[in-house]
Amino acid sequence: MNKYLSQNYAFRKASDRANYSSEKKLSDYLKNPNLHFVFFAIAMCVVAYLSVTKVLPYSLQTGLAITFSYAISSIGFCLLMGYSGLASLGTGGFIGIGTYAVYYIMGESGLSLGIAVLVSLGVAILIGIIVGFISLRIEGIYLVILTLGLSEILRNLYMVIEDSISVSSIKIFGMTLRRQDSMYLIVIVLSLIMIVTNNLINSPTGRAMLAMKNSTAAAQAMGISLIKYRLMAFVICTAYSSLTGVMLMVCIRTAMASNGTGFYALITSLNILAAVIIGGFKSIWGAVFGTYIMYGIQTTLLNQIPFFQKNPEIITFISGGLVIIVVMFYPGGLAQLLTELKGKLKGLKARIKEGIYGKDLG
Repeated sequence: MNKYLSQNYAFRKASDRANYSSEKKLSDYLKNPNLHFVFFAIAMCVVAYLSVTKVLPYSLQTGLAITFSYAISSIGFCLLMGYSGLASLGTGGFIGIGTYAVYYIMGESGLSLGIAVLVSLGVAILIGIIVGFISLRIEGIYLVILTLGLSEILRNLYMVIEDSISVSSIKIFGMTLRRQDSMYLIVIVLSLIMIVTNNLINSPTGRAMLAMKNSTAAAQAMGISLIKYRLMAFVICTAYSSLTGVMLMVCIRTAMASNGTGFYALITSLNILAAVIIGGFKSIWGAVFGTYIMYGIQTTLLNQIPFFQKNPEIITFISGGLVIIVVMFYPGGLAQLLTELKGKLKGLKARIKEGIYGKDLG
């Protein structure tokens, strides 16, 4: 009898260990950030479908599509400034690389979107390499001024080449992409960018960039090549910005270089900077949420309120106030605020548990 009981106990103990191990594996799998990005893409595709079928307002899809297009550039800026410690105000000019690639490759030559993406990335990589080499000689505010000047040079170049551009249809894999279906493509591209960037910042490359940001002298002492990682940071940032231009043309399909509030204007670079400040320099989700505040909240939420319909400029005061509050009290952005709130909630939960069951003496 004792032998039977001991065997049964051993079997149950092994079964409990197996169940615990499988539950832990499932829990670890669900905590994978890449899986969260996939869930996000699926949820946004559902929102796009509901907007197309008029279950949700169509303005919601338009606002989110524009937001997610700019979010690609914000993630690149997050990598450039948050992890590499480099600054840039050339986002507007780099976005134009993508828009003009779509215009000339698709609108004028009638080729597919894939070729336009490859051409825009090629040009962006070339410009990123040039700016990366320059960043080895100058830093800080001087680098910001240089990239700002480069952005204005590119903008004036666009005005000389072709001030107003537009494309009538977008073809991908031989199929015409309707404007109302553009959000599906944008969400897929954004989720892929989020996955790639997350893997990059958690790799040795990301740790090398972070070391370079914290101290260039210490990074060089550890054998980290400044030229390699600075070039990489600027190449990725410019490539993401050019991809933003491609996605904006897929969504809006028209642009004007002389527009002072358009894609290529200084205000675009400043808005991307503000989005990353608000969301958090080192958070992918923070960059996306910050971009939503700068570009999407007016269209998708505030326009439903009569006061904001009559006073659309109020969003400028809101975003400006958020930047000031974040810089003063939460330098890590809203991502830092959420992390602190999460820690306080855990502490409160522990105190409540202690009050109910008593202090754990183990």
